[in-house]
Order: sequence, then structure tokens, then C-alpha cells
Amino acid sequence: MELSPSAHVDTFPRDSLPPADQWPRLEFPTPELQFPERLNAAAELLDAAIAVSGPDRPAIRTDTGEVWSYGELRTRARQVAEVLTGDLGLVPGNRVLLRSPNNPWTVAAWLGVLLAGGVVVTTMCALRARELGPVVARTRPAFALVDSRYLDDVEELRATEAPDLVVLPVGGDGGGDLVARCATKPGEFTAVDTAADDVALFGPTSGSTGVPKITTHFHRDLLAIDATFGRHLLRLRPDDLVACTAPLGFTFGLGMLVVFPFRAGACAFLAEAAPPARLADLVQEHGVTVLATAPTGYRQILKSGNVGRLRGLRAAVSAGEHIPQVVWEAYERELGLRIIDGIGATELLHIFVSAAGDDIRPGTTGRPVPGYRATVLGPDGEELPPGVEGRLAVIGPTGCRYLDDERQRSYVVDGWNVTGDTFSRDADGYFTYRSRTDNMIVSSGYNIGGPEVEAAIDTHPDVVESAVVGEPDPERGSIVCAFVVLRDGVAGDPATARAIQDHVKQQLAPYKYPRDIRFCPSLPRNSSGKLQHHVLRRIVEDEGAARLAPSS
Repeated sequence: MELSPSAHVDTFPRDSLPPADQWPRLEFPTPELQFPERLNAAAELLDAAIAVSGPDRPAIRTDTGEVWSYGELRTRARQVAEVLTGDLGLVPGNRVLLRSPNNPWTVAAWLGVLLAGGVVVTTMCALRARELGPVVARTRPAFALVDSRYLDDVEELRATEAPDLVVLPVGGDGGGDLVARCATKPGEFTAVDTAADDVALFGPTSGSTGVPKITTHFHRDLLAIDATFGRHLLRLRPDDLVACTAPLGFTFGLGMLVVFPFRAGACAFLAEAAPPARLADLVQEHGVTVLATAPTGYRQILKSGNVGRLRGLRAAVSAGEHIPQVVWEAYERELGLRIIDGIGATELLHIFVSAAGDDIRPGTTGRPVPGYRATVLGPDGEELPPGVEGRLAVIGPTGCRYLDDERQRSYVVDGWNVTGDTFSRDADGYFTYRSRTDNMIVSSGYNIGGPEVEAAIDTHPDVVESAVVGEPDPERGSIVCAFVVLRDGVAGDPATARAIQDHVKQQLAPYKYPRDIRFCPSLPRNSSGKLQHHVLRRIVEDEGAARLAPSS
């Protein structure tokens, strides 16, 4: 596919795209998906929202009572762009790492980078230096905008691996940080005239191998997800207040809290921490009308008995993993709320199979969102008939373009994006989730690569070797289960298990730690010495099935 003339002076993002013959097929079949050749997504998001709702309408509300209007958000985003270009010397195409929780300045920084023609590298605050290192090495950011409370891991990384990285704190007491610098700028920045197919976003995945894949997304892609899922299924209104528990470092959270609300002129509700136990209270206290979270959140609200506090919702979205039918039915029964389930992927930016309203068939994920088409592939890449399980494959206006990565060849098959999920479809085109086809563990909506956890466990001085699998869990869908062989003389007791868990938490994001550790004298291997994860999976899956089976 021929690309438009780029606005990027730093050509690394486009130079690192995969060869054209490895791209997925891209299709733009609806009128909403016809984008102009020149497009700056941040300018479009802000200007379109102000055209719909006016500059004085709230764009962001927080759980602490802070309110930013659309006019204020646009001014602060422009000020961020002025700081990046005028104070730090950013040129279009430079990458900017963001590390900050969900708050208004994070949104302003994200928009400001795009206005300046930069490329946002999204990360989560939970990631440790060990996890950030490969992301920084692969994306080569020139700058990092980091919440002052989360500087330590970035400073450690700069000291050891990225000495040229310019780190600017956001907030704090030091002065000269991003907020203080923005206060000195007029906020009159003119957005860089980027191409619609200039790279705007690098989104790291939680790779099953522990080595992150870096997905690349264009300016037009950020608008395409609204022209598909946002417009046709979510259908936000200007009077909506939208909450989502996913961090902005997840493309699910980015869509729900930035792209979709701003395209509709609605308001995003931001909370830096919204555990399920508190989520229902926040929805009720602040008048949230649209909620997005993982099935774990919906399950825990049910379990807490606080489901009645969600009566003000007019819509709810579930993603990250398939929502159990019994949970879905409980919300319909209690509230008359038909939760919108969906499957998406970082590689395609957001949800591409889903259903809403009367189109929902409980137990299925849904049908391809308008603008996408999907099928089920067999082992040789052939399309399978209805009722047969196989690999989910998708084509649409967005698609997988890994940053200089050989794994591009396995994700894209004959133009299809092959997601790593096993599905079946019925004669009416509804898709039903069956399982993952790789060794990814999906826990509470988070993707966790088993090999990454194994590598962290194996660095503990008392561990000889380990193997990690997903263990079925009624609350989280799956949890990380580690089978561990200890060195001679070390007791496999609860104290050792806790020590290993704490060791992993120091190296990886805390949500990745093994909640279940099983000590064993050896790990199963085949005749050639290869570790047999499938044997361990069968053990935990059989145990899980036995626990969940109804008693006679």
C-alpha cells in the first residue's frame, strides 16, 4: 500500500513498519471510514468535540471533583505541545514515553504529543524497569513524560540502559515540571499537518513470550475505531459520563476514555484507582451513565451485593475476556442492562466483534462490527464452515503492523489478522469464544505471558526451574499458576511461596505474580527434553472442572 507524504522529520516510525507484502488487507467499506489524506487525530478529536458541545462543556471529571472543560483541555494540550517543541526540542516523528495513571494531565499529554507530530509510547504505571526496558529499547523514545510518583523505574532505566532519554516529571513539588512549564505557555499551538497514515501511537502488547511486540497505529486508526465500534454499537451521546477501569496505556481504556467520548462531545470520568469494590459506589456517586470494565469487575460487583448502585447506567461494555453467560444474565435480570461484550486486540486497536441491544445473543461474543469482517480458519489457513472451531481471523480498517518484528509473519495470514483466539461461528454469523490458541494467560482482563513470569521466578536463588500455566478461577477467569522445582534443602512451604511471589512483584507488574505456587520434584518433559506445559494445563483444568461441577 502506497503511503502519503509524511510530516515526520524523524523517520524511524515509518522506516520500521513491516514490508508492504506482510501487511494485513485493509478495508474502508463505510462512508464514515473515508478519511482525508492529511489528518491530525488530536486536533480532530478536540475540534470536533468543541463543534458538537462547545468549549465550556465538561470534557473530563475526576473522582476527586476536578473538572476540565473542552476549551481548557485543548489549551493544556496545546501547552504540552509548546513545551515539547519549544523547551525540549521535539521534532515530528520523535517518540514520547508516557507513564502516568488515569488523570487529566495524562490525557492532555497524550493529545499534546500528537498535536506536536510526535508518537506516543503508551505504558502502564504498574510496569517495572525490567518490563519497560525492552519497550524503550525497541521504540527509542527521545522524551518521557512521567508522573512524579512513578519516576523511580524510569530513572533506573535511564541510568542503566537509556542515558539519552530526557525525562520530564508531571506534577510534584520540584517546579519546572510539565505542569509548571505549561503554565508559562500561551496555548496557541497549531497542530502539525500530519498524514492520516503517519504513525501516532506505539502500543506494546503483553506478549506470550515475554518479549513485547510493538503495535503501530496511524492517526486515522484512532478515528476508525470510533467510526466502527463507537458509532455503530456504543453510540455515546453528549450528555454521557463514561467510566472505564482500564488504564490509558491499554488501547481499550484509550478508546473508552478518550476517543469515543470526545468524538461524541461527551465527558470522560477518570479515577486513578477504581477497584471493583469501589466501582459501583463511584458510578452511583458521580452519575456515570456508561461503564466499561472486565468481566471480573462485573462479577465482583454482583458478589458484593452492590449491583443496584449501577441503576443509573444506560450502557455497559465488557472486554478483555469473554463474560460468563450467568454474569450477563444476572445484570439483565437485576437491572435490565444488556452488557455489550466484545473482543478486540492491541494489534487492531479496539473491538472488532461485538453486539449491542437486541442484536445480543447471550453466550456469544457477537458479529463483526460494521467496517470489519471475520472468519474462522483451519490449520492450513482454510476458512471453516459454521459450527467448526478454529482460529479467529479479522480484516478491517485497522490491522497488525508490528514495529520491525518477525512475528508479523505469523499474525498476518493471507491478509487476515489471526488473533490467537479459538472461536466458532454459527449459521447467522455469531462468533462464540472457545479458548486462547497460545500460552497467553488472561486474568481479570490482563494478558500475561507465561514465559515472562517463568523468567522472573527462575531468578529467585532457591528456584531450579519453573513452568507457568493459567489456572481456571471463578472470579478472575484465570490466575497464574506456577509449578516450581526448588534447590536441595529448601522447604516447599507457604513462606517460600510468599518469598517467590514477592520476588516476582519486584520485577514485574504486580498483577502478573503467581497466585498459586505448587512445588514439585521435577517438571514433565518429552523424550527430547522439551517442557510439556500441556500436561500441567490439563492438571489445573481438570481440577478446576471438578471444583465447578455441581454436587450430586
